[in-house]
Amino acid sequence: MPVLLILTPQAPPQKPGGWETVAPGIEVGRLLAPTRAAVGDSTVTVVRVDPARYEFRLLSAKLLGHDELPAPEWAERHAVVGVINASMFRQDRLTSVSFMRDGARVNNGSWSKDKAVFAAGARDAPLPAVQIIDRTCQDLANLETRYRVLVQNIRMIDCQGRNVWAPQPRRWSTACVGTDGDGHVLLIHVRSPYTTHDLVDMLLALSLDLRRLMYVEGGPEASLYVKVNGRVAVSAMGSFESGFLEHDDNQTFWPIPNVIGFAQR
Repeated sequence: MPVLLILTPQAPPQKPGGWETVAPGIEVGRLLAPTRAAVGDSTVTVVRVDPARYEFRLLSAKLLGHDELPAPEWAERHAVVGVINASMFRQDRLTSVSFMRDGARVNNGSWSKDKAVFAAGARDAPLPAVQIIDRTCQDLANLETRYRVLVQNIRMIDCQGRNVWAPQPRRWSTACVGTDGDGHVLLIHVRSPYTTHDLVDMLLALSLDLRRLMYVEGGPEASLYVKVNGRVAVSAMGSFESGFLEHDDNQTFWPIPNVIGFAQR
C-alpha cells in the first residue's frame, strides 16, 4: 500500500540559537551539533518538558481505532501540546515492533530483546511520573505493573551514560526520547543525517545531562511537533535515510501510527 503524504502548514525554519521557554515547564533548544553533517543544517532540536506540569500519554491508532496520522494532526485531534514518534512499527503500519501498552489496552504484547522502556502514568508514589527504565540495571518485573503506559524501544546509552549503539555506515534523520538528571523528559529531533553511534556521542557532548536515551524513529517518518497557545513552537520532520530517501528535500509530515504526546496536567 503506498504511503499517503499529507501537506501540513510549517513553522518558519529557525537557526540554532540556544534555549527558549515557550510555556511554563516547556523549553525548546536549537543547538548546533558538534560535528557538521554532509546534508542539512546540523541542528539538534530538543524539547525539554517538566513532567510535574505535563502528563505524558500514548496515542496509538491501533488502540484508538483510526488511521495513522501526521504529527500535527495527532496533536490537534487529541488535544495535546506536542507529539513525537512512540516507536518503530511493523509492516501493518499499526503495530509497534516491541512491547506497547496503555493500561489494559495492548498494541503489542510481546517483549523483544530491547533494553529501554518508556514508562508514564505512575500508579503510586514515590515513583517518578515518567521514566525510561533500563532493563539491565532496573527491575522491570517490579515496575511494569506500576505504570499505565509502557513503550519498549532500543536503548542508546547504558546506565552509566555510555554509548551502546554499535558503529555502522548508514545515516538517517533521527527522533529519540531521553531523560535528564532533573527528571525532565527530552524530546529530540535531528533532521540532518548522522550514523546513530556518532549522533549518540554528539548528544552526550552537548549540555543536556542525559541519563537515559532511547531511539524511536529514523528517516522521513521521524517527527516532532509542539504547538503552544496557538503558536507552532516546533515543526520538525525527517528526510534523509540511507538506501531509501537519500536527500534533504522532504517537507511533509509522514503519517505515523503511534506517538508519545504530552498535555498540561
